[in-house]
Amino acid sequence: MFPVISSFRSLVLVTACLAALAGCAGSVSPQIQRLPERVELNSVPFFRGEMYQGGPQSLASLLTLQGTVITPGLLEKPLHLPEGEAHLQQNLQTLAREYGLVVYPLDSELPALLEQVAAGYPVLVRYTEGSAFWSGPRYGILVGYDRQKQTVLLRSGMNRRLLMSFSGFESALKDAGGWAVLVQRPTQLPAKVDSQRWLKAAGELAGAGQEQAAARATQALSGAH
Repeated sequence: MFPVISSFRSLVLVTACLAALAGCAGSVSPQIQRLPERVELNSVPFFRGEMYQGGPQSLASLLTLQGTVITPGLLEKPLHLPEGEAHLQQNLQTLAREYGLVVYPLDSELPALLEQVAAGYPVLVRYTEGSAFWSGPRYGILVGYDRQKQTVLLRSGMNRRLLMSFSGFESALKDAGGWAVLVQRPTQLPAKVDSQRWLKAAGELAGAGQEQAAARATQALSGAH
């Protein structure tokens, strides 16, 4: 009698564990499940600092990654800081284009962002940081994720490796307006590039006086098809 009960209890325990694991796996979207389990873009530089919502630090990291010798302090004047802090999101994009880089907007859903990181491309994001008593906008760079632990990894503020849960990051991103972009070389097409979106971004690059870079971006898309 006792062996039967013991076996039954073991079966119930195993079933409960499998159900719990299935629940965890099921909470991640199919698009994320198809991605590599863990990615971290270690090559992305980090500039520590809290000034101006982390905007100059984040852009300096991406410009450095693309081969520009720069520091956050050198970006403050062209970003019109401190007076232009309210327009920092637009000014970051304008300045990136002046350096000949394509600013490619992304859908703010987590699978779309992690897909770019899995392809090797860091994502510039704006998210809300703080608590119930105080919160404010912050710029950072999404450089990694862990699919099993359901965490993302950012370069932001004073933290080279800021970990956030999938749900916490999605909520913070949404609260700040759901803004996320790639800052790419004209020949560096995003993963599963949206042709119309890329061509619009190339047009904005031309509008910033970077006609040759815009032409390269257009040619890169033509060559990919």
